[in-house]
Amino acid sequence: MIKMKNLTLGYKKEKILKDLDLEIEDGEFIGIIGPSGAGKSTLLMSIVGSIKVFDGKFKVLGYDLEDIKKKDLIKLREQIGFVFQGYCLVDRLSVLDNVISGMLKDIPMPRAVIKYYKDKELKKAQEVIDVVDIAKHTTKRCDELSGGQRQRVAIARALISKPKIILADEPVSALDVKSAQKVMDIFRKVNKSFGVTIIINLHHLEYAKEYCDRIIGVNNGTVVFDGRSSELTDKLIEKIYATPKN
Repeated sequence: MIKMKNLTLGYKKEKILKDLDLEIEDGEFIGIIGPSGAGKSTLLMSIVGSIKVFDGKFKVLGYDLEDIKKKDLIKLREQIGFVFQGYCLVDRLSVLDNVISGMLKDIPMPRAVIKYYKDKELKKAQEVIDVVDIAKHTTKRCDELSGGQRQRVAIARALISKPKIILADEPVSALDVKSAQKVMDIFRKVNKSFGVTIIINLHHLEYAKEYCDRIIGVNNGTVVFDGRSSELTDKLIEKIYATPKN
């Protein structure tokens, strides 16, 4: 599904991540951990072709990202859902409208503007709203919801297009413990019940250890750990979160 070989990534002339050798298989639930500035978000955003490839080989869902054409990049991104820390919802719109916005590429603009949805579109929306357990709030504006509820709306929006991969960038870092656990439970449900590959940046190590099948530890632009949570020793954790030496 995703393959990186001797890969170096960055912005303009700055190399952020170096010598990456990673393979991610269909259906995995992967947590990316490490200190702030280690390159976690860069790694995540590279999967949708948003980061410059300096060297190496990089393939996602069959597409070579070293020199991908614009039309192929659009096709790739249609197969990937994204959940952000800040939700990225339209607060004045309802839960239903925000969820359906995840499939606007399939709805003609005139119908989308007047919010005229067909029965099959409403059915798909209701299905994913049920998955994230937000059905009783369907008609509410998103600015009436709690942070945890809004993040569940964001997951439903990502899920409605039936992606092969969902990327999540620090989706629970701003939530209280109860809300964060609910959101992580839903990610696990989406992964196990629907077979969607989940790749998630996490600030909290404990959530990564509890929910993720595999953990990738990043520090100072390199992968310093790649394995199961049960393999994480105190010494390895110290290595992942160590302050880089000048």
